[in-house]
Formats: sequence, C-alpha cells, structure tokens
Amino acid sequence: MRLTKEEVKHIALLSRLSLTEEEIEMFQEQLSDILTFVEKLNELDTEGIDPKFQIIPPENVLREDVPGVSFPYEKTFMNAPETDGKHFIVPKVVKK
Repeated sequence: MRLTKEEVKHIALLSRLSLTEEEIEMFQEQLSDILTFVEKLNELDTEGIDPKFQIIPPENVLREDVPGVSFPYEKTFMNAPETDGKHFIVPKVVKK
C-alpha cells in the first residue's frame, strides 16, 4: 500500500509532529514499506489457529503474597521530615 504525502502529513498532524519535506518523503517510503509488509501477513492461512496461541507458555513471575514481619516504625520514619509515630505527615495538596 502506497501512502500519499497528504496522508503522511495527516499522520504527522495527528502525532503532533512538524516534519520537513525531506522527512515527509522519507516517512512516506518507510510507512508504505511497513504497510506493504503487513498486507503480506494477511495472505497467511490462520484458519484453526487459536488467536491467543503463544510459542512460549505464559508464566506468573510474581512471588507468593505471604504475610511477613513489617519494617520497624523507628527505621521507617528515621529520615522523615514530619511524623506522628505511625504516619507520615505531608503538606495538604488539595484546595477546597
């Protein structure tokens, strides 16, 4: 699929990019090549293939959520500018 210069300018406008004439011509060629490649992918027979198929099976990389010993309050608030012993005290940021 070949893009026109006007289409590239429109894409640049939507992307909030200001392009020179040289850049427009360069992107016209590059984007057209990308679209041509994607069109080739449409020729593949994907009948009977699960759309969520993955070659490498997904695996949960998160650790178990198990309760443990909390960090001591004294160390937690050691460098805090202001605290009441159990909470950080911070300036109010919301106006009425």
